[in-house]
Amino acid sequence: MKLRRSMMFIPGSNAGMLSNSYIYKPDSVMFDLEDAVSLTEKDTARHLVFNTLQTNLYDGIETVVRINGVDTPFWEDDLDMAVRGGVQIVRLPKTESVDDVKEIEQRIEKIEKDCGRKAGDTKIMAAIESACGVVNSVAIARSTPRMVAIALAGFDYLVDMQTSRSAGSEPELFYARAAVLHAARAAKIDAFDVAYGDVNDDAGFLREVEIAKNLGYNGKSLIHPRQIDLLHKAYAPAQKDIDHARQVLQAAKEAQEKGLGVVSLNGKMIDPPVIHEAQRVILLAENA
Repeated sequence: MKLRRSMMFIPGSNAGMLSNSYIYKPDSVMFDLEDAVSLTEKDTARHLVFNTLQTNLYDGIETVVRINGVDTPFWEDDLDMAVRGGVQIVRLPKTESVDDVKEIEQRIEKIEKDCGRKAGDTKIMAAIESACGVVNSVAIARSTPRMVAIALAGFDYLVDMQTSRSAGSEPELFYARAAVLHAARAAKIDAFDVAYGDVNDDAGFLREVEIAKNLGYNGKSLIHPRQIDLLHKAYAPAQKDIDHARQVLQAAKEAQEKGLGVVSLNGKMIDPPVIHEAQRVILLAENA
């Protein structure tokens, strides 16, 4: 079971951040070659990210590279660098259809073969950033066994919807959040909620985290290290939930030791999804 609570964006052209962001211990880091990098710095950023991937700085932290879109002249060089560099996940921006995913999947297969990486080793994350992407999110999420997560990107989505972010419950994002999350669950993959832009507004950030957590999102995209600890603490389960999870796992262990096909706790049947949820709660508690 992989925790994906936090995915921190790191500009691919920022050598300082590339060299030290591991100290903040996010669950995942996303080296960005797209929006955070100017046109004149694309080659430099690609070189810096490749060198970073070749180090052991991020051991224990999942590595993601956001390539440029397939409608740009940069994406093939980005993808070649990322796969050869050993990245774990490639994030495809502005994903709108299965065809977008299949195009990079075919290219990844070729690069893996050329550089000797195990077939299927490089995973994919699709970023949903438009109305079209939201509508097609189920097909996108199910498009390939390489797909491990989908992420909702709020800014471009809201521009496409001809609206902007509001305070409070943010009704303008509700449908997209629900649709993308349902797509992830239907495909049995993870889902990341939108990034929160105001790094000085802890209250607003935590309000959004609570929305994402209550909906069922695995985690959230982040743009600043200070948000990591806030997010991890917010995702930590309550003590009563931890206690119950331990009881469930103990009951399951005792049933297995006795060779029983049925697990029960306090007279109630416990099915595999309940046991799986108990394992997730303990994992969250241990990593809070």
